[in-house]
Amino acid sequence: MRHLLPYLYLLEIAKAGSIRKAADVLAITHSALNRRLLSIEQELDVQLFERLPSGVRPSTAGEIFLQHIRSQVSDMARVKSRIADLSGMRSGNVSLLLSEDAQGPFWPEQIENYQTKFPMVTFEIRTSTRADAELALKNHSVDLAFLFEPRSFADFHVAHAVKQPLQASVSNSHPLASQPKVRLYECAEYPLILPPVESSVRRFVSAAALKSGINLKASITSNNPATFQHCLSDDQHISIQLPINHSGTEHEDCHRSIDLEPRDVATGFLFAGYLKGRTLPVASARFLEQIVAELALQFD
Repeated sequence: MRHLLPYLYLLEIAKAGSIRKAADVLAITHSALNRRLLSIEQELDVQLFERLPSGVRPSTAGEIFLQHIRSQVSDMARVKSRIADLSGMRSGNVSLLLSEDAQGPFWPEQIENYQTKFPMVTFEIRTSTRADAELALKNHSVDLAFLFEPRSFADFHVAHAVKQPLQASVSNSHPLASQPKVRLYECAEYPLILPPVESSVRRFVSAAALKSGINLKASITSNNPATFQHCLSDDQHISIQLPINHSGTEHEDCHRSIDLEPRDVATGFLFAGYLKGRTLPVASARFLEQIVAELALQFD
């Protein structure tokens, strides 16, 4: 991809918001990077970046050109992946974004299963809010996204969707552990571990509490699965999570998950997909196929 190298420099400038900072990252001099930028601008006969006292930012023409570069880089990665696939190398890189609500052991286990078959494939994993997910897909910084109840997102191609009824996770010694279902008002009587207020799970729970007139307060606010597991070691705390966060967990011997009464809290969906109109690299497409099959097996 040497022919794309000068254009990749432009992406770094846009990311850093400064020619000098980008030059430090790229390990070249500020003057050399500036000359490359000026050369491209002269060739296109347009200013790609506005020079500001605090740095630079893409002009309107620059945004158009940067999006073209991102598409070229993405297409080249897809071509390289297909060529590698044809040669039997099964190499490539899969970049995926997870909703903050849908973390847990399911994903590393699926990656391990995939890399057992295709050990030359590498993975990049990010967690994000819905708004950041939309931007990441549009600028091709991730291939795949797995989102719990994203709000309107017209450019998201849904490959699969599975129900994710909210669950209460408790220790086996918790007073509610023996119940087949729990009511939201019962959960409110115990210290709660809830995700941040901007998360979709918290939005579902808060809406249900407001509708039922329940005073629901978080004893601990966190979206870190390790925090959930540690704090559930007593017989009082309750965490409210998605089923996928418990899938494949190694803590099943000391914790259990109980469905919240659906009359209290609406059931949400986890959506698996990618940017509409995009052709995925082979490695990403195959990983998506694996995930869709596993989601269907466990949750449909």
